Amino acid sequence: MRRRGVTVLLGALLTTLLSIGVLGAPIPYVVLGPGPTVNTLGTSDGKEVIQVTGRSTSNSAGQLRMTTVGVQPTVKLRAAIAGWLSADEAVVPRELVYPPNESQEEVEKRNAEDFQNSQTSAETAALVELGYPVQVVAKEVASDGPSAGVLKAGDVITTVDGVKVTTATKLVELVRAKPAGTALRIGYTRDGVAGTATVTSREQDGRPRVGLVPEQRQPHPFTLKIDLANIGGPSAGLMFALGIVDKLEPADLTGGKIIAGTGTIDDEGRVGPIGGIAQKLVGAKKAGAKVFLVPADNCAEAVRNPQPDLPLIRVGSLDEALTALETLRSGGQPIRC
Repeated sequence: MRRRGVTVLLGALLTTLLSIGVLGAPIPYVVLGPGPTVNTLGTSDGKEVIQVTGRSTSNSAGQLRMTTVGVQPTVKLRAAIAGWLSADEAVVPRELVYPPNESQEEVEKRNAEDFQNSQTSAETAALVELGYPVQVVAKEVASDGPSAGVLKAGDVITTVDGVKVTTATKLVELVRAKPAGTALRIGYTRDGVAGTATVTSREQDGRPRVGLVPEQRQPHPFTLKIDLANIGGPSAGLMFALGIVDKLEPADLTGGKIIAGTGTIDDEGRVGPIGGIAQKLVGAKKAGAKVFLVPADNCAEAVRNPQPDLPLIRVGSLDEALTALETLRSGGQPIRC
């Protein structure tokens, strides 16, 4: 009996040690949870998030909070089990966040670049909304290209076949929309005088081109800077754009409420989908948000992961977001997910 008891005890001990080892072993998953939220109208680390010089700014009674997702990059089975059982977290394969062909450092660097690009696009879209249009300027004109002799460096390109050129990307899209060899009517302004040139596109590197290097400018009589560290990814674009408009316009977009949201934004103000909407909703709720702005393409997922008393407002563009906030301020009901 004594020998049998010792055997059972040793077996139980070995099983416990094995369980501890297994539970403590790393696994190829990451845990996604609610990350910090930041008021784009406020400060971070003692500095204004959106900084404007050369022009007066307005103050808002409420907040416009961007939301983030926290990533636990190294996960052990114990943490994964806790994540699976949590209503606020998600456990996903590591490769979805850190592709096998990229190191963690490379992914973080790319996220930082995406974050910087989102700020630039937010500034562009917000300034267009405020009446400062983008100018697409011919920075260089190739001497042996299709535009040589008809367009010059410094020309502001305004239209292609009657379609307005709103950004440098739009110019490229309009040129590539028709096959190489197409005669394009290009509207431009030179020294303040409007003109039109006919340029026949030519194939280069498998794509139609017109032989100029476009540069995007957006003249405005003040300086604008977004200063926020330790955040990555492109999903803060919408809330940055709204923050810029709110600071530079006298109206309080928030109506005194805490408004949270997420969404990428491009130079033309289009709002795109993001990842981690469920975790962002949790973070917004914890931050006291009364409304959440959801990219149109994320609405279905957001509806599946609701937070109590947190209305989901559908937005597909900066204009739609501004209209939704105006509707809220007037006591109306904007379009919901």
